[in-house]
Amino acid sequence: MRVAIDIRRAGDFGVGTYIRNIVNEFARSDDETEYLLIGQHRHLVQLDSLPENFKLLEYTSTPGSFHTHMHLPFLLRKHGVDILHMPWFYAPAIVPTRLVMTVHDLTDVLAPPVGATPLVQAGRLYFARRALARANRIMAVSHSSKRELSRVFGVPEEKIEVVYNALDERFLREPMPTDGDRVLERHAVTDPFVLYAGNIKPQKNLARLIEAFAVAKADLRDHPQYAGLKLLLIGDSAEEHSDLRRAVLRSRVQGEVRFLGFVPHPVLRVFYSRASAFLFPSLYEGFGLPPLEAMAHGTPVLTSSASSLPEVFEDAALLVNPENVFEIARGIRQILTEDVTREALIRRGHELVRKYSWERSAGQVRDVYRAVLAGNSSK
Repeated sequence: MRVAIDIRRAGDFGVGTYIRNIVNEFARSDDETEYLLIGQHRHLVQLDSLPENFKLLEYTSTPGSFHTHMHLPFLLRKHGVDILHMPWFYAPAIVPTRLVMTVHDLTDVLAPPVGATPLVQAGRLYFARRALARANRIMAVSHSSKRELSRVFGVPEEKIEVVYNALDERFLREPMPTDGDRVLERHAVTDPFVLYAGNIKPQKNLARLIEAFAVAKADLRDHPQYAGLKLLLIGDSAEEHSDLRRAVLRSRVQGEVRFLGFVPHPVLRVFYSRASAFLFPSLYEGFGLPPLEAMAHGTPVLTSSASSLPEVFEDAALLVNPENVFEIARGIRQILTEDVTREALIRRGHELVRKYSWERSAGQVRDVYRAVLAGNSSK
């Protein structure tokens, strides 16, 4: 079996985590399949050392480009590929092989890129629908994503296999600094804090989180431990997100909410481990890796009762209605001040982290490859 996997987004968050861990697990456990990795040497750097049954299919065009649609099918045919695995929506317009796709969520295709014209967005939707209809098998990272994929694009549910994500091995492999106090000092963090880490996008619901923090902060103003509580947000720069700046001003928590931007993984691990709680009241997630990362560091998690999050995190997180600021605020107070709740969430979080495994997920993906190669697109 000769399988081509597109790795051109191996350095991204989310999709990149999936690519890196699935390919690395294949490298450890499968010496029979021949894998052709579509991308460049800079993408290979994101992966572990690979055995001889992995070859780079050098490809410089960007995903979804006109050149990819026209030229990639020629290369697949030339190299005798049996299965093309696209880890996101945008397969070439013509695929001369069996096609397997992984869908993480629908924001990639339903949310137009900044500056995209209606014509460009219509083209993106057209090619996504075409790829989904053409695919022999589709993998979704949660049952929630599976249902939404079926509802929005009319994909038969029997064509979709749920294969969960897991904790990024590279993340835990990078040693956490032993001088955690000094790391916090360098970032001028001296008070207790609650933490958000992830992308700054509308569906992350950060404006409501800021408002809810302000309510909880007012309720805790006389608390002996949390009177000086801060909210730290780590991820993209917030410079272009004036709505979040306005939320801070409107809620009168200037100086209490800090945007730290991007930090390296070892530093992020310090913040995870030192946070009093991790807050992730997202409106929409295909899976939701940051809460899992926080749980791995023994930090109690508050997250949303929407989309895939109740399915993925079950009773290991405190679930709140993400559209109700006061319910989020009550959840923040509860997770900080109720010791029994905190201890239960920490214990269940550790147990949940062990439930998800890239070894198991990679085995499921290989089963899909075999079924598709055998001509069975519903197994």
